Amino acid sequence: MSDKDLEQLSINTIRLLAADMVEGANSGHPGMPLGAAPMAYVLWSRFMHYNPSDPEWSNRDRFVLSAGHGSALLYAMLHLTGYDLSVQDLKDFRQWGSKTPGHPEYGVAPGVEATTGPLGQGFGMGVGMALAERFLSQEFNRDGFPVVDHYTYAIVSDGDLMEGVASEAASLAGTLGLGKLIYLYDDNHISIEGGTELTFSEDRMARFAAYGWHTQSVADGNDVEAMAAAVEAAKAETGRPSIIAVRTEIGFGSPKVNTSGVHGEPLGAEAMEATRKNLNCPTDAFCLPDGVKDHFHQCQKRGVKAQGEWQKMFARYSDQHPELARRFQDQLGGILPKGWDSEVPVFEAGEKIATRAASGKVLNALALKVPNLVGGSADLAPSTKTIIANSPDMRPDQEPGGRNIHFGVRELGMGTVVNGMALHGGVIPYGATFFVFSDYMRPALRLSAIMGCQSIWIFTHDSIGVGEDGPTHQPVEHLMSLRIMPGFTLLRPAEGNETAAAWKVALEHKHGPVALVLTRQKLPCLDPATYPVAKGVAKGAYVLSDCQGEPDLLLLATGSEVTLALAAQEELAKKDVAARVVSMPSWELFAAQDKEYRDKVLPPKIKARLAIEAGAVLGWERYVGLDGAVIGLERFGESAPGPVVMDKLGFNLDNVVKSALKLLKG
Repeated sequence: MSDKDLEQLSINTIRLLAADMVEGANSGHPGMPLGAAPMAYVLWSRFMHYNPSDPEWSNRDRFVLSAGHGSALLYAMLHLTGYDLSVQDLKDFRQWGSKTPGHPEYGVAPGVEATTGPLGQGFGMGVGMALAERFLSQEFNRDGFPVVDHYTYAIVSDGDLMEGVASEAASLAGTLGLGKLIYLYDDNHISIEGGTELTFSEDRMARFAAYGWHTQSVADGNDVEAMAAAVEAAKAETGRPSIIAVRTEIGFGSPKVNTSGVHGEPLGAEAMEATRKNLNCPTDAFCLPDGVKDHFHQCQKRGVKAQGEWQKMFARYSDQHPELARRFQDQLGGILPKGWDSEVPVFEAGEKIATRAASGKVLNALALKVPNLVGGSADLAPSTKTIIANSPDMRPDQEPGGRNIHFGVRELGMGTVVNGMALHGGVIPYGATFFVFSDYMRPALRLSAIMGCQSIWIFTHDSIGVGEDGPTHQPVEHLMSLRIMPGFTLLRPAEGNETAAAWKVALEHKHGPVALVLTRQKLPCLDPATYPVAKGVAKGAYVLSDCQGEPDLLLLATGSEVTLALAAQEELAKKDVAARVVSMPSWELFAAQDKEYRDKVLPPKIKARLAIEAGAVLGWERYVGLDGAVIGLERFGESAPGPVVMDKLGFNLDNVVKSALKLLKG
């Protein structure tokens, strides 16, 4: 068999494995893998550096299947190239507990770099991976020692490019000049509702050229040599990201080629038989023809060799640059430097400071000790207080050490890029905006929770206390909407020292995203010598101020309302009511504590409970029960000075005291 024939047989094997997976599951998307298999083949067999026997090798090339509905294509590639993914795993496609779920899921099958499926997000995560690669290469590479030197590749679809998040991420990538980012665009002209001329008539490559990308087109998606030449040209373009539009035929080889029906439905037995015949493939399902496995095994051998050469180079690097090598390995391992929190400020009792401003001081103190803490804001850094002082910006021509990312007014794009950086490893990324605009980035927040990656989210202007900007900028339902998201940890600190403790939680919380929700308005700081702030925040909720003897009433509060709860405790004491104040910065951390601790903070026998939070009421019944009450919001805010809005909507001492007394009277 000639090399060309073996290559074609290998491509068709990819196609049929993917189609067999969909057919076996009676569910899935065969069209994209049938059309895009040659693209994947070119990348994985000729260009990408990876080692299936060590999927976590730090200098591997990253591959993101942004068109995650075509997951069967990725699983076929992983199996054929030697990853720990068996034929039985392929047969278990889309089944309970399998390593081959319906869309690629990070952490389930080895070699899957990101959870994709919600279109456009993989596009943005690839940008984040490329940005992390450049940051780390500038930090650690030295003459003769390219310890960080790899590419980020992706296959993207029409649907990806239609999504606004792809436009946000593409614009940012072009502005930043990410030259080691190469995307192949599966340009098949078909979407679920029909031809793309219905909705997608612009010149896509002209659009990307305007973003600052290097663009190319390949007229035939089966022309392996033309695609390879285009990738070579993309690699030669070091100053711009690259996108290659490859004209493919969805469902290639099947009787349903170039129809929308082949997008998301099994081919069916008759069409499968015809497809095998059209592609000159054996009639057996999940068949690996002679020579194909050995052909793909060369990819694994090439990866083992590449990693071996890299390891020898890194050993020499360690001899010549021992401190850099140690720090590089620690950062990849998620190990924080010794004394990483030693510069974190302690805020004096009574000092009035907004928690967003306290956060900015803590961030900069941490940045002195944690050199891989990087991030920025969606054009709001002066307001969110997220600029790392004395650090350059990340720019195309940035000098080493640039840690401030200017994301622009692109909240969802920012979210995907932060997730991509976290997935890459070696950096601890954060993204910031006003809390109300977390709505724009919710899909990325959700994916960060699904993937369990260490993305840090900083949300300021946290409530109706924002004031004059009015209800469009005053978050109401947002706290509860994020609390119900599995795997997502939210902290709403009450003052400066709780904010410092919240930042420590964020840096130590390795498995899942953490959000810090912070005030615009100034709040008085608590004395950490008097109040158990640091330990309490780490447990999610704690007794901030207790009374003599058994409490008559529990006052539960978060954020700025904790100050109000403390004032109410004093006023109630004058009326011979013993109240305990419980600060609850994080429901998720509190729920993770054992029952003994939770019952100690919130004794079950005390039924009189009043929660105070400038957000939606729904959800608080978990902690106040049927006999308790909540001072919260069941409406949007108003435009007026913040203190006026808070007062008019019931967040004042008089209302809290009256509500507490009413509760006690039953």
